[in-house]
Amino acid sequence: MTTRSQHGIFKPNLKYKNHALSATITSISPIPRNPVGALNDPNWKNAMQDEYNALIDSKTWELVPRPSNANIIRSLWIFRHKKNYDGSFERHKARLVGDGRSQREGVDCDETFSPVVKPATIRVVLTIALSHSWPIHQLDVKNAFLHGNLNETVYMYQPLGFRDPTLPDHVCLLRKSLYGLKQAPRAWYQRFAEYVATIGFSHSTSR
Repeated sequence: MTTRSQHGIFKPNLKYKNHALSATITSISPIPRNPVGALNDPNWKNAMQDEYNALIDSKTWELVPRPSNANIIRSLWIFRHKKNYDGSFERHKARLVGDGRSQREGVDCDETFSPVVKPATIRVVLTIALSHSWPIHQLDVKNAFLHGNLNETVYMYQPLGFRDPTLPDHVCLLRKSLYGLKQAPRAWYQRFAEYVATIGFSHSTSR
């Protein structure tokens, strides 16, 4: 008779399992109250750096001298714990948004709306998929609003903690829509609608 150990089979030691779980839990940083506190925490600082890098790679803005008499909106950092489908912790998530509350209609924003899907459209799509036994996949577009182009001129202060040391008094002239802007949903929708039309899709006429 051979034993489990001879075959390299060992029963997990719960003591070490609990220790590993504890180490994972303690590595989760609490949500900071402000950006200053976040910058002092390695987990949140890395999350902020990832967000900033994504914005720079997308050419979301360019730094320009501050125009006189221009409306300059603030930039805000939003923090949250992103979770997996089962509710477990996935990663620290930091998002930079524009403070749309300080935008002025007719100056740096005009037409705004938030597109929503029609319930009838959802029912039709599900019915067709079920009748043909087709799989259904949900798509999440990363940094979706950054794909929208702005038609208005919007200036924003440089993000806290990421001010360019060589151009500290410059402001961000936004080239792409940013979460928090009043026109961001419209800009993203227009960009998306134009693309899907080129590959054969059309607007639903359901009511």
